[in-house]
Amino acid sequence: MTVITTIEDLRRLAERRVPRMFYEYVDSGSWTERTYRANERDFHGIEFRQRVAVDIEHRSLRTQMLGADVAMPVALAPTGMTGMQHADGEILAAKAAVAFGVPFTLSTVSICSIEDVAAHTRAPFWFQLYVMRDRGFIERLIDRAKAAGCSALMVTMDLQISGQRHKDIKNGLSAPPKLTLPNIANMMTKPKWCLGMLGTKRRTFGNIVGHAKGVDDIGSLAAWSAAQFDPKLSWNDVEWIKRRWGGKLVLKGILDEEDARHARDTGADAMIVSNHGGRQLDGAMSTIRALPPIVDAVGKDIEVWLDGGIRSGQDVIKAIALGAKGTLIGRPFLYGLGAMGEAGVRRALEVIAKEMDVTMALCGRTSIGALDRSMLVPGTYPV
Repeated sequence: MTVITTIEDLRRLAERRVPRMFYEYVDSGSWTERTYRANERDFHGIEFRQRVAVDIEHRSLRTQMLGADVAMPVALAPTGMTGMQHADGEILAAKAAVAFGVPFTLSTVSICSIEDVAAHTRAPFWFQLYVMRDRGFIERLIDRAKAAGCSALMVTMDLQISGQRHKDIKNGLSAPPKLTLPNIANMMTKPKWCLGMLGTKRRTFGNIVGHAKGVDDIGSLAAWSAAQFDPKLSWNDVEWIKRRWGGKLVLKGILDEEDARHARDTGADAMIVSNHGGRQLDGAMSTIRALPPIVDAVGKDIEVWLDGGIRSGQDVIKAIALGAKGTLIGRPFLYGLGAMGEAGVRRALEVIAKEMDVTMALCGRTSIGALDRSMLVPGTYPV
């Protein structure tokens, strides 16, 4: 039996068990992948100040995100086609998150629908919204999220147009996968994945097919999707969404101080410093470098979270020390899901929590609220 001690262990296992097109959908970025790699690399350069002879007996990772208690300042990020990493992937990831005590966020372009996830989890989850040209569809999607009991709406701001992702294009990414000879040959080497997919009815985009006008199958879905992401998205649209939703609102995709001020001024409850995991604007700043000036720009007026590049509990600690009130992980939980299903997601969370606890202790801190820049070596972190 494989002993899992790091997120990298889960990544290697997922690479062996998930068909190539879906594994590379997760483990890739846009264009040259410069920003995708920078997200990880810039975390690595930050160093901790080790402290000794400090009472660290009683430690806790517990904190709050959006006013709700969480086991640690980590949520599962919205990730497209999660149900293609493992059969019923969104349901399994949500169950693991709820059991661990952290939030789960369902993507608009999930395989399992809002209703599927709501029927299989015992706690509220968050829903992520892509803004489409078809405002009637968006209204219905918001209403479905309300009816499912979602406790927050997360609006992604950085996908008005899709970044060019070379591996997805070359692999002919689709859900379900096209049955070409290369795809069939590759899937034959992933028997567990294939058996799981044969055992579920959820193989395409559950929030869209049968709900968007004129989208009844995979063929019509492709045409609809290509035309629907709205390049006219504006801050006025955020105001409209906020009124329609009426609950906790999170804005995802903020990477610039001026945009951070706009996000704050909408009255949103939280913003996420994010470059879409390096999958949109290649050459954009890494999220950990962008974080400190954004925190300084908006102060305590809005919760600032971060995603992108987190591969360990140490990365979470660094982000919190630099001012984030929470973080989101995408690839780490997807690696776990592809590797071991629900148990793999749970293991990813356990790994991150363990790394957070040990790192916090060796830095002489005992609570999330005590983490700040003074625990980092000056000159090694962005300001």
